[in-house]
Amino acid sequence: MTRNLAIDSFIISDDSDCYIIAEIGHNHQGSLDKAKQLFKSAAECGVNAVKLQKRDNRTLFTKAAYHKPYDNENSFGLTYGEHREALEFGRDEYVELQKCAGELGLTMFATAFDITSADFLAELDIPVYKIASGDLKNTPLLRHVAQIGRPMIISTGGADMEDVQRAYDMIMPINQQLAILQCTSSYPAEHHDLNLRVIETFRTQFPDTVIGLSDHENGIAMATAAFVLGARIVEQHFTINHTWKGTDQVFSLEPIGMRKLVRDLRRVREALGDGIKRVYPSEVGPISKLSKKLVANRNLPSGHVLAEADIAIKSPGDGLPPYEFDTILGKTLKRPLAEDDDILFQDLA
Repeated sequence: MTRNLAIDSFIISDDSDCYIIAEIGHNHQGSLDKAKQLFKSAAECGVNAVKLQKRDNRTLFTKAAYHKPYDNENSFGLTYGEHREALEFGRDEYVELQKCAGELGLTMFATAFDITSADFLAELDIPVYKIASGDLKNTPLLRHVAQIGRPMIISTGGADMEDVQRAYDMIMPINQQLAILQCTSSYPAEHHDLNLRVIETFRTQFPDTVIGLSDHENGIAMATAAFVLGARIVEQHFTINHTWKGTDQVFSLEPIGMRKLVRDLRRVREALGDGIKRVYPSEVGPISKLSKKLVANRNLPSGHVLAEADIAIKSPGDGLPPYEFDTILGKTLKRPLAEDDDILFQDLA
């Protein structure tokens, strides 16, 4: 069964490069200029897409949660509602950022945290929708976004297989453009909690669906392991500076890390190859130097019958290979050989 997902002009499949998403989230701190800086830096790193987060804060949170005091070093307001509103972009900012992303050759999309936000993104013709782990059980939101008819990427942190299957069963009858990401919803996620083999489980359980990784670890090595296991989408939080204010900055990749991640994910696809064992031209010289051949162990006269003591195994390996040792035993020399002369089949009667 073929699994593929088209996002703009990129076709994600088992045979494709990894589709790499720089999760900007709210690392832009509510600043349009900083968001543009993040987009530009992400494009320079070679990612495929940048992702924002969209919330309709007034309807998303209870009044108690919205008005709860939020006094800490990462707060952008006196209450949690004020904090969230300070980080939220409206239509004008989204239009400006869409233009910026297009000029940089990036796909821009966003996580929709509620139905109002999903409709907001639909009006802007956002090409793909992300569903956060916290909404995996939110079947009304899943249904609503599926009906928009654009590709969907869902994260699965804090969920068991029943939760993932329920989401899949809700979306697929409506919209088959789906990708499922293994995710561990801790920030940062410890390596022993990543459970990357779930990627293989997902690939078996959902053979018609692109599988990926939403990675919250501090590092880049696990993403390449995920690719080897079959992940073809990798999402990593991205920032320009870890010291910027914000809860996500500390576990986000800076440009040097993102560049290495992109490089490694591109390399690992090539490094996996096609599974056919072959000799590469680059190996011929080193192997000839390091391998062995069969030579005369001493001066031998014509007509001599070769015994084990007459044959030496020495480098370089530019003659008869040692696996022919038993073949030439007992054969008669047609010409004399000096010590270290190659023993060749044409020299034997």
